[in-house]
Amino acid sequence: MFFLFVGISFPGFSQPALAEMRSDTALESELNSGSLNGYVSEARTGEAIWGANIILEGTTLGTSTNSAGFFTLTRIPEGSYTAVISFIGFREMRREITIVAGETLRLDAELTESGVELDDVTLVSDFFDLEQRQSVGVTTVSTQLIRDTPAVLQADVFRSIQLLPGITSASDFSSGLYIRGGTPDQTLILLDNTTVYNPTHFFGFFSTFNPDAIRDVRVFKGGFPPEYGGRIGSVVDIYNKDGNRRQRSGTASVGMLSSRASFEGPFEGGSYMFAIRRSTLEPLLWALRGSVDNIPRSFYFLDANAKINYDLGQRDRLSLSFYTGLDDVVFPASDDLLLNLFYGNITGSLTWRRILSGSTFGTLTFTGSRYFNEPRFEFGGTVFERKNTVNDFSVKADIEWTPDQNHTVKSGLWAGTLLFTLQDRFDGNLTQSPDLTSGYYTFYIQDRWRITPRWIFLGGARAAYFTSGNFFRAEPRAQLEYRPTENLRLQTAAGRYHQFKSLITNEAFSGFDVWLLTDRGVAPAYGDQFMAGAKWNPNNTWSFELEGFYRTMRQLFEFDPRIPDAAGLEYSELFRFGEGFAYGVEVLAQRNRGRLTGFLGYTWGTTRRKFPGFNDDNFFPPKFDRIHDLSLVANYRLNARWMSTVVFGYATGQTYTEPLGRTQINNPFGTEPDNPIIVGRVNASRLPAYHRLDVGFTRYGRFFNLGDSELQLQIINLYSRRNVWFYQFDFDENPVQRITVQMLPILPSVTYTVNF
Repeated sequence: MFFLFVGISFPGFSQPALAEMRSDTALESELNSGSLNGYVSEARTGEAIWGANIILEGTTLGTSTNSAGFFTLTRIPEGSYTAVISFIGFREMRREITIVAGETLRLDAELTESGVELDDVTLVSDFFDLEQRQSVGVTTVSTQLIRDTPAVLQADVFRSIQLLPGITSASDFSSGLYIRGGTPDQTLILLDNTTVYNPTHFFGFFSTFNPDAIRDVRVFKGGFPPEYGGRIGSVVDIYNKDGNRRQRSGTASVGMLSSRASFEGPFEGGSYMFAIRRSTLEPLLWALRGSVDNIPRSFYFLDANAKINYDLGQRDRLSLSFYTGLDDVVFPASDDLLLNLFYGNITGSLTWRRILSGSTFGTLTFTGSRYFNEPRFEFGGTVFERKNTVNDFSVKADIEWTPDQNHTVKSGLWAGTLLFTLQDRFDGNLTQSPDLTSGYYTFYIQDRWRITPRWIFLGGARAAYFTSGNFFRAEPRAQLEYRPTENLRLQTAAGRYHQFKSLITNEAFSGFDVWLLTDRGVAPAYGDQFMAGAKWNPNNTWSFELEGFYRTMRQLFEFDPRIPDAAGLEYSELFRFGEGFAYGVEVLAQRNRGRLTGFLGYTWGTTRRKFPGFNDDNFFPPKFDRIHDLSLVANYRLNARWMSTVVFGYATGQTYTEPLGRTQINNPFGTEPDNPIIVGRVNASRLPAYHRLDVGFTRYGRFFNLGDSELQLQIINLYSRRNVWFYQFDFDENPVQRITVQMLPILPSVTYTVNF
């Protein structure tokens, strides 16, 4: 355990007495010092830049901007300096400033994109900015990577994230994030500080996040600081665009699966952004209906994002953010089976950001999130219906305080109410209907302490209270960084994490997903994480990472599959409880400049699970366990108008349980004999290795002089590797027949985008 003490008075020492104990030099330095603060934004749009670096040339004084683009530097000795503001992908800005003792200087900076230098065709990539990865396990994913990466039918945020080392995909048909051996529900998904409970569309084929609406994506693969909580695995923190503060602009994109449009612009005192995306697959389905079996009778999905920002003054800014998305599918799976899937999310947040002083920044956020899932199945005239909803309303207050150059203290309170409903009806009869209401209260405090110019410590704790079940949990966390040279960082982290929710998910159809909560008799899951790594940035062209991790997962709770009928059972009697662990090593090499840019990522990892009374109480690998996972992404700038992109992935085949045969047990009562299936050890067999090559070409041009355009021509699975999704077994045949269910064949994709 470790503790932070802030503002404590000790008996026997008055405040004047403590001041007398300080050296005259320290007092003189504080009296003869001033402060510097301000915002850093993009010159073209006025959007805030998260993670821009601000240093005073010739000194060790420096900092970076937070998610709102705000920065502060305190206790700067009186005098004249050159302030250098930089962010990868943008031109460096230098400003001459004068610090006056006892005063705070406001410095707002607008950075201009560096783009492409046409003379020598030098491309600056901002796939992952090294300065953004200040903490162990953190990666910032740029919208450039999301747009440029070849994707099945359309660009997707989660598909791009799956290329990172330590993050595994389940299949070509799933955008779920399996991070460092964890399931998708172990990853906290935030959109403008609001929890998103179902981030997928089209049976999980891709995520709900429209790339035209996204400003920043930051991934905490593990070891995340105390300001984040509620999950035992990882965090994906996403922010919508604020809107162009300079001029009205927009984009329109037409694709094979969906089309999308966005609009943004300024108004007096603020800006706005609106983006919409809708499926455009209906004409193709209509053409196929009648000639191809099992075509959906009805299918569409929809996303809408909106954000409004308003400046109350130089010190205050209000932001109102909104998102809604849904899927509606009517699908005849067979002559006797009709599926109707209807599910989605609605989120909203109101945020007030204020510069409280020259060294203090405050944020107050009100959030609301609703997840709904109402599948309906009709089989041979028998109807099964389910209603699963999660309503989450909260208020969050955060304070960021920089008392001096060596400390950045963050503290916050997050309180809210969860309303959970799960109703199952079979042929009109209610079989189960647990309704839970729970309040939750969390508090955190953390301090980023620069011990010396080479040693940095981030320590703190988070406390959480969940009223449903009366659970209180404490979570100590720590990170330590050593910089032996300017370009090398050695990092380590450890912490405890708790989770009060669990998701029962189906890889084939995300429309079947069910969220569950802790309650009396159902304790929250928890786990410990340990990691260490090195980050080396030898020059502006190359950067390298090596990171190892080990994590535990305890008190995992899920529905017990051995319960034949849940009717009449208490909520706590529906579950089984297990444990797990995961460990691995990740490597990332990135090239940032030149005609050729991109990265190579590799993961060696293992994850295991165990449930009492299952698999002889032994650990077994879950389906998504992959020993080796490799991703290569390369962009090559052919000229000012054309760019080519290559993505290659390789992974160890997923696990499955091999059926060994069938036996016959004669029934002494004269009824039909039983024929149970005999299987091998749980998930002891593996599918063939997965590998796929995608290529794409992008042409940059103009659309009738009305705006810039991008034409993307892509081929998914270039050499048509028919990767295995799963095996089916026909036991009516002798010998038993194994049927291979394959994933995507070779697929072309065309997308045309206009920026106006």
